Amino acid sequence: MIAIIDYGIGNIFNVQNAVTPLMNDTKLTGNPEEILSATHIILPGVGAFRDAIEALTKQGLDKVLKTAHEKGIPILGICLGMQLLYETSYENGTYKGLGFLKGDVIRFPEPQVKRIPQIGWNSLVENKASLFSGVDGDVYFVHSFYAEGEDSEILSYVNYDGIKVPAIVGSGKVFGMQFHPEKSAEVGRKLLERFFAL
Repeated sequence: MIAIIDYGIGNIFNVQNAVTPLMNDTKLTGNPEEILSATHIILPGVGAFRDAIEALTKQGLDKVLKTAHEKGIPILGICLGMQLLYETSYENGTYKGLGFLKGDVIRFPEPQVKRIPQIGWNSLVENKASLFSGVDGDVYFVHSFYAEGEDSEILSYVNYDGIKVPAIVGSGKVFGMQFHPEKSAEVGRKLLERFFAL
């Protein structure tokens, strides 16, 4: 069963609609037992980091995800869900993340970046061989903050006004996609398939 974490934040139904045709056995859930019995976990998210981490913590799902990580259940964070995987976010304050990946979440610098947020399609550039290697093309972004992490954990990136923005990240069985695979047509579908094949 694919568990899509339901914690009241983000685009969970869009993600579910994209995942269900690929893997019939999917469930929106905030139930710890269901999450920890899943074969794969998806952590979606849209909005502010503070609201998301507070919602996870209030429902005890931060601890559930840490247990899942320790058990080696594959986890995929999408958009804000990816940012939650990092150690710290500096979005309107300083907030501690789940810490599965090394690094911080910071705002695009002005005036180097001419338009914030990055909205639209951008081309993936492979940084490191991974289970996503060979899936090339454009994917769809909507974000004002990005991860500044370990280069060894950046699997693919995009160039946005001269900034190397991590697009797909991963360490062990924890992965993140800053873009929206559910809105990225055939490229997004192939990337999700690769994750589910893990």
